[in-house]
Amino acid sequence: METQQDKSLITTSFNDKGGTFKTVIVPSGEHSKREIRPLMDKKANLELGGAQEDYDPFKERVLEHPTSNADTLIHLLKGSLGTGILAMPMAFLNAGLAFGLVATFAIGFICTYCVHVLVKCAHELCRRTRTPALGFAQVAEVAFKNGPPQLRKFSSIARSTINSFLVVDLLGCCCVYIVFVATNVKQVADHYWQLNWDIRIYMVCLLLPLIFLNLIRNLKLMAPFSMIANLLMATGMGITFYYIFQDVPSPSSRPMFSSVHQLPLFFGTVIFALEGIGVVMPLENNMKTPQHFIGCPGVLNIGMTVVVALYSAVGFFGYLKYGELTQGSITLNLPTEEVLAQSVKLMIAIAIFLTYALQFYVPFEIIWNRVKPLCKENATTAEYALRIVL
Repeated sequence: METQQDKSLITTSFNDKGGTFKTVIVPSGEHSKREIRPLMDKKANLELGGAQEDYDPFKERVLEHPTSNADTLIHLLKGSLGTGILAMPMAFLNAGLAFGLVATFAIGFICTYCVHVLVKCAHELCRRTRTPALGFAQVAEVAFKNGPPQLRKFSSIARSTINSFLVVDLLGCCCVYIVFVATNVKQVADHYWQLNWDIRIYMVCLLLPLIFLNLIRNLKLMAPFSMIANLLMATGMGITFYYIFQDVPSPSSRPMFSSVHQLPLFFGTVIFALEGIGVVMPLENNMKTPQHFIGCPGVLNIGMTVVVALYSAVGFFGYLKYGELTQGSITLNLPTEEVLAQSVKLMIAIAIFLTYALQFYVPFEIIWNRVKPLCKENATTAEYALRIVL
């Protein structure tokens, strides 16, 4: 189209990477033969990057039950300290003493860095789109919308893909938790009372308390349960270290590196143990001071430092103690005839049980956001019903 010679024109153009839009004034008489791109409406312009620098998404968040830095740290620790920590000695068995230690710290650093990138991207996209908060899948969706033009059509696919993976991953973790708790309770019950019940009976017994636990609707009310779980896990691991540090052999008695063909087992175990990225954005979005989540020291850095150090210590000293006799769970190496050792199984089982609600929080929110528009009249009743069914 041709421009008029007597008027200044407003046009919208792409940056050099084909990314965000910007609006410029073209003086009258210039580029009279240039084709002008249509000016985007306000919503589209904001969605594709036309944000204002003075917008602070943290001040715009309205939270009914915001969590403090301490609450968030407790949730982060509990979300990261799951059943995977008990398998760390087996991971070191598949890697070797020295390689396992170095690789665990390296994987922990990479995981922490990736979470930093995710949260920083979320903050930047919140400012660009003038949105108070974004979830994990929303970050991917908006990032695609702000990306090269040829990728923008895949934004909804990116959101759906991440949501699907999160639901499968975290509901799978919930299933693992139920099996783990039932197995440990069965072992203790069979040892002392010779009940010999099928493990499915224990799962059914866990159903009612699990339902009540899953009826908790906000992270603020979950904080006491996470605190209790952290204390039980810390006590259980403390007792485990008590047994590990008895007659510890020399590090020279263990191989520093195992073999290449066993490394996939090591990396799979460590990544499963350390992955907690699914709960990161819900925790950050529910903070009273989200700007304290990353940074120095920051909630994330403190939490991941504790998690990586604890995982490395359990793996290193557990394998150093038991060597080739290391079992899939470190609790299986503890003496079965001692009450103190048996109590560890119950402590960790209760800790994992109390963690179930936190792991369930994210997949439920994803599913509920899809179901909620269909239940506008009885939303609260439908939400509780869905929690019970899941």
